[in-house]
Amino acid sequence: MEALRDTDPARIGPQTLLARLGAGGMGQVYLGRSPGGRLVAIKVIKEEITGHPEALARFRREAETVRAVRSAYTANLIDASLAAPPYWLATEYVAGPTLSHAVREFGALPAAACRRLFAALAEGLASVHAYGVTHRDLKPQNVILGAQGPQLIDFGIAKGVAETALTQAGAAPGTPGYTAPEVLLRGEAAAAADVFALGATIAYAATGRAPYGTGDPTTVNFRAVHGEIDVAGVEPELAELIKACVVAEPGSRPAPAEVIRRCAVDSALVDDPVYASLTATAGGTGQVPGMLPSTIGPGLPAGPSGYVPTYVPGGQAAVERKRAVPRWAVAVVAGLLVGGLGTGGYLLIQEEDGKGTGGGREAGALPAGPTAPSGPGAQGSAAPTSPGQAASSPVPSGQGGGDSGAVPSHIEPTNPSRDLWTGTAPGRGNCNLPSEESAKFVVASVTDADTPDAGSVTGKVKIHVMLKPYHTEKPPYFVSVGVKPPHEIDSTTQRPFDNIRVENKSIGYTSKPVDLAAKTNDVELTYPDDFAEQLVDNQGTPRTFPAIPVANDPGDWTVVFYRVRGVKEYANIYCTGFPVK
Repeated sequence: MEALRDTDPARIGPQTLLARLGAGGMGQVYLGRSPGGRLVAIKVIKEEITGHPEALARFRREAETVRAVRSAYTANLIDASLAAPPYWLATEYVAGPTLSHAVREFGALPAAACRRLFAALAEGLASVHAYGVTHRDLKPQNVILGAQGPQLIDFGIAKGVAETALTQAGAAPGTPGYTAPEVLLRGEAAAAADVFALGATIAYAATGRAPYGTGDPTTVNFRAVHGEIDVAGVEPELAELIKACVVAEPGSRPAPAEVIRRCAVDSALVDDPVYASLTATAGGTGQVPGMLPSTIGPGLPAGPSGYVPTYVPGGQAAVERKRAVPRWAVAVVAGLLVGGLGTGGYLLIQEEDGKGTGGGREAGALPAGPTAPSGPGAQGSAAPTSPGQAASSPVPSGQGGGDSGAVPSHIEPTNPSRDLWTGTAPGRGNCNLPSEESAKFVVASVTDADTPDAGSVTGKVKIHVMLKPYHTEKPPYFVSVGVKPPHEIDSTTQRPFDNIRVENKSIGYTSKPVDLAAKTNDVELTYPDDFAEQLVDNQGTPRTFPAIPVANDPGDWTVVFYRVRGVKEYANIYCTGFPVK
């Protein structure tokens, strides 16, 4: 999900646009809000193809297909405009990650989850086929893992059994690796072709690999016709069922009902712990409230952002995470912890509601806005992630606040941080969320320590911050700076996890709070020298974890400036960042 761009319309028909959901060959898909406040997915056909009769016919056929099929496994049509440009159709919005996104981010699914998904999708195909419709483009990208079960989307090339194909001469239909041999060779697209695509889709879910490899589409299609599907490492019985679905002769493939029987599931897919965790934590696609602080308009209030714990190690002061564990396994732990089974250790919060959209600003121009309340739980830009290597000495436990004049010794995470910066050079870019508290007198900069004019950072970082000379802030005015790598860091390697890329939701490696009101010039900080991560173990003992070198995690780093009133009482007043190549 992305923020709307300047070129995007504010409305499509009666729907108010909120964000971009994605794009396909036919057009752009938006998240919208109906006049009554219902969330909808709106597909708008591209202007450059509106003059092509074949494209318009395909788009109109998709609308009619979605209108005709009323199934628990498809998103219902809400509205459409097919008479004049812009051509669009709106379906109910299904919150959840695609199967492609979930596997790409979290790894291959275990056999038990694959069987349940297999059976559920087979039931969905049987429901669609009962309307005389074949999907013709079933693939991981067109399966949404919804909270109520999987949903089949994108009927852009779906075909009624009595219709003729609209595929242009010489163009292969469907998606390479998921299109049945009879479709590729003879243009035959019956229900058995969907079964082939189902088998290939589950092969991807079970292995995390393209079912017929990657490369030139013609080569992939050749493998689908003449080669063997990749099920290496898959449980034998599941692998045999996948192979049965993708045999070359369509009449030899099992019908959806036979697939369901052979899966022999004994519980609902939504009760599967892996599936449930993926719908809750896979990249945030399912979490709409809280993602759109600036684009959600009146009539659709933002709900709670809803974070879940992802790791609670056992022991008195355990700090090391296990490596090479699929993210779905970590997410299952998250689901158990939400249910109240986790105790002890460091509580590491991972909020998976995705990047916020809207509210971005050009770094360098400090925003002025209403003052947000501060206090534990009141500011929304803090969360611990994976700790670094523990230092031998604990951090002093001073709890000084702004009113007392005592300098807080450090700040500790209280909530997940969703602040994320993207840009082209240090200090030149945008942060995704507005500040929580006005900072009209704060001036700050971020540069490469060795080459201040460099377009990216390669070593150490110089961070300067001060209050303008004519400020009216009363002392003390404590500020701490948090520097966030793009990804969660493995404590054993000081780098992102080998097989996992988890978006960093911590407050970052932070500096000791400084009273800017007591300074007559700017405060200079050097990353990583002046920064560390502060966590508290289950005995209440603060501990320090050193900051990592920037080279350990290339990408867009976020720098957040916090107005500090106490160790657990602070608010985001400014955000910027720097790229690391």
